[in-house]
Amino acid sequence: MYKNDIKFSLWCDFVERSFLEGEFGDLIEKKIVNAATSNPSIFKSAFLGSPAYTEDKAKLHGKSAKEMYEALAIGDIQRAAKKLLPLYEKGDDGFISIEVDPFLCDDAEATIEEGKRLFKAIGYPNVMIKVPATEEGFIAMEALLGEGINVNATLIFSDLQTKYCLEAFARANETLVKKGTKKLPQAVISIFVSRFDRKLDEHLKKIDFVLSRVGIMNAMRAYELIQNAQLPNVRALFASTGVKGDELSPDYYIRELLLPNSINTAPLGTIKAFIGSSKECEAIELRSDWIENFFHSLAANGVDMNVVCDELMDEGLSAFKDAFVEILDELK
Repeated sequence: MYKNDIKFSLWCDFVERSFLEGEFGDLIEKKIVNAATSNPSIFKSAFLGSPAYTEDKAKLHGKSAKEMYEALAIGDIQRAAKKLLPLYEKGDDGFISIEVDPFLCDDAEATIEEGKRLFKAIGYPNVMIKVPATEEGFIAMEALLGEGINVNATLIFSDLQTKYCLEAFARANETLVKKGTKKLPQAVISIFVSRFDRKLDEHLKKIDFVLSRVGIMNAMRAYELIQNAQLPNVRALFASTGVKGDELSPDYYIRELLLPNSINTAPLGTIKAFIGSSKECEAIELRSDWIENFFHSLAANGVDMNVVCDELMDEGLSAFKDAFVEILDELK
């Protein structure tokens, strides 16, 4: 855990073969990161841009594109899981996430089937199955957690999504308790942050509204819901915390969300900027009244957060689907 006094974890939002076999181990050993995540966009950059996969691709010749993708992805997830297993066994996170096929986002049964299959194929207990927070996704999250599989609920933008995730996980916990499960599987609710600011800042600049704060305040609001739910095996995870451009410090979204019992999953460059900074690492104070006043003011200035959240969800799903298609097209 990066900061033990407030139980704050830093996870690496990056997976690539040569990194896993080299620098990743150093980051774990130095107690900088204690878990990692992946998604279709990350795998696209790795599989299509890194020479580390050339030999494996040749060996998989003749397989379908999805079979090739899964073989490469499972191989990387197994490498990460093996390195992280000692942390998991000590109770210090040690998770690695893999996302189900994003085209299954509206099919609960298929998502459950694929999640169970991937978890079994990888064969490590410290794997988290990533499921997008759609209507069918909530059903799949509950079923997978209820089967004892760790779950990463992804593409969270709204309060409503957060509440539905919490309800699904609470029901799964009840199922597990009835089964007599002694050790509950873990779940995280991945709240996307920076995409709000990239979407809204140009408009907010025109009306002289504070910039680069919507994502932070929205994440804090979701975090508060998760904390208040007091589910012992569920934590807030802040995702999409990289910075584009030079207007903000590279580690802005880590420092502004340094909250107790939370996780920040960040790109490798963002993590390096954070640990290399001379600024003192201080926990953030969360004030409910500030959050609500902020959103009242935002609404008064014509920003409908329900519309923004829906648009970001659609854009997020489309981006993962596009990345997945690009991978499969290249592997054909």
